[in-house]
Amino acid sequence: MTIDIVAFIAEIFRMATPLIFAAMAALICRQAGMFNMGIEGMILCSALSAATFAHLFKNVWAGLLGAILMGLVTGLLIAFVSITGKADLYLTCIAFNLAATGGTVFAMFMMTGEKSTTSGAFKSFQIPNIEIPVIKDIPVLGRIVSGQSLLTWIALLSVFLMWLLLKRTRLGLRIRAVGENPHAAESVGISVPKVGYISFSICGIMSGLSGAFLSMSWVTYFMRNMANGRGYIGLSAQNMANGEPIGSAIAGVFFGFCQALSITMKNQTKFPTEFLEMIPYAATIIALGLTGMLTIRKRRKVESGQAAAKKD
Repeated sequence: MTIDIVAFIAEIFRMATPLIFAAMAALICRQAGMFNMGIEGMILCSALSAATFAHLFKNVWAGLLGAILMGLVTGLLIAFVSITGKADLYLTCIAFNLAATGGTVFAMFMMTGEKSTTSGAFKSFQIPNIEIPVIKDIPVLGRIVSGQSLLTWIALLSVFLMWLLLKRTRLGLRIRAVGENPHAAESVGISVPKVGYISFSICGIMSGLSGAFLSMSWVTYFMRNMANGRGYIGLSAQNMANGEPIGSAIAGVFFGFCQALSITMKNQTKFPTEFLEMIPYAATIIALGLTGMLTIRKRRKVESGQAAAKKD
């Protein structure tokens, strides 16, 4: 098996793009004290909206806007049911994901008469790739950095913006305060429901960008269940980094590596396809297990140190 290492590295960042968006979507809700498992369905709905809006308006930016709007609507829907309606968030997210899985196929069938993909009925639109002057001519670096999708660069920018929001703004302080102790936050005049709705809105925007990448950059059409667990992997990435933006992005790149490895081996080896498709999800389980073990070990060291201090 021969692998073009440079092309493989470029593919890692490409595959990591929707995962980074999903991780940012997950961590903003986590920082507000809410574990939003509905990101999988939000990405799926946004991907269909991107392809649909782009086809209807014959414009790639209309597709991007449609994906973001759908992400916002679905995020606010989950927020309304769980925050205002007081429904259990986990059950709401599970129900939403199941509804999105079947609902997107139904909507696609109503619009195109097809149940698998929109490629035959909708005109394809692609988010432009960015060619960077000078850098594109550098032998190795140019092939990795230049030519990546605009959304890949936005994903990297979103990591910095998320860090800036959470660590350097008043809103970020309020989000973290609500996540730490909602009752204490409410006692000093912070509206917990308002913070929840804002967090779900930002989560919706990130999910919308993730869905737009899938149907207008990874491929240029929508296909059934194309989120393919990316929302759950995003949740795992932020969980590994304990809700920190930079660590979550690094975890997203790691899972992007696993997906790129799976695709490369599928194209160049005779391993069973089912086994190769399992690689990203097996890596997720292993990574979460190792992270959990390290967390427990660290906690025990802290507890033993506290116990020793009390004896002294």
